[in-house]
Amino acid sequence: MTPPAIVLVRPQLGENIGKAARAMLNFALTDLRLVAPRDGWPNPAAGPAASGADVVLERARVFESVAEAVADCAHVYATTVRKRGVTKPVLTPEAAARAMWEAPGQAAVLFGAERSGLETDEVALARTIITAPINPEFGSLNLAQAVILVAYEWSEGATLAIPTETEIAPPAPQEELEGMIGQLDAMLEGAGFYYPPDRVATTKRTLRTLLTKPGWSSQEVRTLRGVLSALEKPRAR
Repeated sequence: MTPPAIVLVRPQLGENIGKAARAMLNFALTDLRLVAPRDGWPNPAAGPAASGADVVLERARVFESVAEAVADCAHVYATTVRKRGVTKPVLTPEAAARAMWEAPGQAAVLFGAERSGLETDEVALARTIITAPINPEFGSLNLAQAVILVAYEWSEGATLAIPTETEIAPPAPQEELEGMIGQLDAMLEGAGFYYPPDRVATTKRTLRTLLTKPGWSSQEVRTLRGVLSALEKPRAR
């Protein structure tokens, strides 16, 4: 299976990016994606902190948004505590690793900025939340620690994977899912669905949560988009 992509969202310090890269390579992960790094990229402070994980830094790709960073991924996980207003399946790192090994398609794991973590709308892009069961009275993990928790469990996942008994269609890439959501959103805007104004953000987030539940295949996405297109432009009879 394809190893998961590690997506650092708005990372602040080059040293922390380097330490995250080191944690990744310890467990054979090399797909590092950076979303809007505060100090730009490449960052000279990342190399020394990576302690030899240069291959990860050299292959790192930079994106302007989370949506762009995960567009080619079939499963998107957000590492965070529960977010108010976002209802998603919540897994431990171990359970998430099992899911990554069992499901076809590449996964992406989102990690938020050092100080603030992921924003609610960024979590809403994911299909599943990963939360580690740590001390509730001191739940402070640095970026590299969070990455190594997930990377370690993924590396152990080879012994956890259980092959499916029946062949199922692979999940749709995030880009296809975003296209469907965008199409529905535009139609609802035109129909005046979003009302009253002070509930628009909440309603859109609720719809996104519904539509990003795990398991949509590309065929299912195409089918629903066909339904939406038919509703938008009915055929003449």
